[in-house]
Amino acid sequence: IETRNPHRANGPKDEADHPRLHGQTGVVYIFMPPVAEIEDYLNLVSAIEDTAQALNMPVVIEGYPPPRDPRVKSLAVTPDPGVIEVNIHPASSFEELAANTEFLYRAAFECRLSAEKFMLDGRHGGTGGGNHFTLGGATPPQSPFLRKPELLSSMVAYWHNHPALSFLFSGMFIGPTSQAPRLDEARNDALYEFEVARQQIAANAAKHGENMPPWMLDRSLRNILVDITGNTHRSEFCIDKLYSPDSATGRLGLLELRAMEMPPHERMSVAQQLLIRALVAKFWKTPYAAPLSRWGTQLHDRFMLPSFVWQDFLDVVADLAEFGFEAAWFAPHFEFRFPHIGSLAAKGMTLDFRNALEPWNTLGEETTAGGTARFVDSSLERVEVRASGFDASRYAITCNGARVPMQPLGTQGEYAAGVRYKAWAPPSALHPSVGTHVPLVFDCVDTWNNQSIAGAQVHVAHPGGLSYESFPVNAYEAESRRLSRFFDMGHTAGVTRVAPTLLSNATSPEFPFTLDLRRV
Repeated sequence: IETRNPHRANGPKDEADHPRLHGQTGVVYIFMPPVAEIEDYLNLVSAIEDTAQALNMPVVIEGYPPPRDPRVKSLAVTPDPGVIEVNIHPASSFEELAANTEFLYRAAFECRLSAEKFMLDGRHGGTGGGNHFTLGGATPPQSPFLRKPELLSSMVAYWHNHPALSFLFSGMFIGPTSQAPRLDEARNDALYEFEVARQQIAANAAKHGENMPPWMLDRSLRNILVDITGNTHRSEFCIDKLYSPDSATGRLGLLELRAMEMPPHERMSVAQQLLIRALVAKFWKTPYAAPLSRWGTQLHDRFMLPSFVWQDFLDVVADLAEFGFEAAWFAPHFEFRFPHIGSLAAKGMTLDFRNALEPWNTLGEETTAGGTARFVDSSLERVEVRASGFDASRYAITCNGARVPMQPLGTQGEYAAGVRYKAWAPPSALHPSVGTHVPLVFDCVDTWNNQSIAGAQVHVAHPGGLSYESFPVNAYEAESRRLSRFFDMGHTAGVTRVAPTLLSNATSPEFPFTLDLRRV
């Protein structure tokens, strides 16, 4: 037991400062010892409480936490760099889950905290701290993943076949070196090895049923659900606390989903949790047995674009039609994740511009003043161009003079493509000699007459060179900053000739949906 005086740097100097005599001037810090049973811990806390009340002595309890017990609910608040991490207690029903989430958001708001942030340029995003969901049971034997091992393999396989689940709710930092890489972003052979593990899980489950030893599931997937360095925690599906033999806290039957970021509103978070609960219920009833897709470079090409992410998510909603799911429930997620930049109309055609996704690269080691560091190249950004009422045989879309490889969306006259560009020039970048490509000048070119009929400009900063001195105070100011960077005018004048798509140096067979201005 240690006595500290918060008003004196070196503690109490005399009896006048002693907390026993003046209970409000000193604090007693009590270091709790490790105990094995929750009853012993609670008895000790009760004795401390009675003693503190009798002596009028304020105390702060620190040291070892109480042992885990399903009868005791815990809530932890941890300060992280820039954010406050709150681990709320488990919920046994959807009503309780929704109530906990709404209370947490309301309590944060009353403390002048929020689950969103605004950048200087007006970009609206999550806090960056993550919105990780943990699923399991009150006790390890009650965990649905240990009772029915096919459930976990079904969820991993379904997430793999539907990249929208990985990208629609994610944060800005995605890719192989992010905090939650997908299964096929780790190693090239990870998908093949997962298929082998999937077969073994199904065979062992058929052999043992619900009596399958819980460690079998952990051993089958522990070395597959990892990132490129082998870190088991930095994975989209984290099974560190499923049934690891390393420690008692690793054998809790829990699965952590790490690829989701904090949405700005509590109802958006509840919708995400409802989606996860529905998929768990679906695969508990019928395990997912579809073969795994080999996305290859499509993962960071097609599924970086909002139109194709939404198409894939509509398939997920269709699979959950038996639960009454509607795509409109997740329209706020789509608008939040892919903000609308602006629109352009010309001769019955409409061009819509949205921010798209971009996987950032972690660079090599560099020596800095604080030691060895590895920077993340966040200078690359991507924009989607979507055209409606578009006649691909006559018109072409160009960006900074290069042809955009418009791809059909499955509806007559609707096309979409991405433009990858360097928004700013940091000292450490993947290609430091490549300059910036801003502003982006888009043209709708009539190839029959070799003339641009309409155009737009997209800036990444204030077009007048204004440097903002403060961050946006709310979503309205952030949106106004974004809208001020788009102009539905400024097309290229005079004769404009467009090379065929196959002759463009900016397109490649690996990324046919994306125009990379670094290759122009």
